[in-house]
Amino acid sequence: MDTHPAIILVRPQMGENIGAAARAMLNFGLDKLRLVDPRDGWPNPKAVAMASGAAGKVLDHAGVFADVAGAVADCDFVFATTARGRELPKPIYTPEAAMTEARARIKAGQRVGILFGPERTGLENDDITRANAIITVPVNPEFFSLNLAQAVLLTSYEYSRHTLEAVPVDPGLAGFDLANQTEVEKLGDHFEERLEEAGFFFPEHKAPMMKRNLRNMWTRFGMTRAEVQTLHGALRQLMRGRDQ
Repeated sequence: MDTHPAIILVRPQMGENIGAAARAMLNFGLDKLRLVDPRDGWPNPKAVAMASGAAGKVLDHAGVFADVAGAVADCDFVFATTARGRELPKPIYTPEAAMTEARARIKAGQRVGILFGPERTGLENDDITRANAIITVPVNPEFFSLNLAQAVLLTSYEYSRHTLEAVPVDPGLAGFDLANQTEVEKLGDHFEERLEEAGFFFPEHKAPMMKRNLRNMWTRFGMTRAEVQTLHGALRQLMRGRDQ
């Protein structure tokens, strides 16, 4: 059973763009590439050079077809990526919604294809009529043209982002341990002590609010242990300089 959609490049013009699309696909674990009537023929050495290494296997297994009908013949559902074609009565999806639909269909055992048009003109209406739905990226209406590889990258990312292991935020801060609450509390104590000595908390009736704001600031920062120690050291050095 297929585990991801087929990326179908319709009449691609430049080998470099085919290679870049293959790299974009493999970045997100997709490897089913189909080419419809590539302008410069196939195989294309410029595509291989741009694919750079591992992505070359995507090109090695790419299917080549004479027309769109042949490329989508085994697909149960086809998306066409285009900023145009709104005059055709088809559902229009954002990339996120389209790839959610694609995942559901593939999970149900269907084969899904995604059409991408030529670099200069995009898909023609005759191509779009072969699709069941349209994908339109919500971009700047004054500059809506996407590079072919960019469009493939965006779609591949949306398909894979719910399946690849990743966390929205890395709490480890690239391997540095976060300071615990006690360490942050002691830093706050140190600052309050020094600020008291410097007469910072004035007027007196505002001191509780000022201290509370400082405490809130320290906990909001999410500091590492090394950063806490650096601030302790900075305070101690400042006091030495004042006492000299």
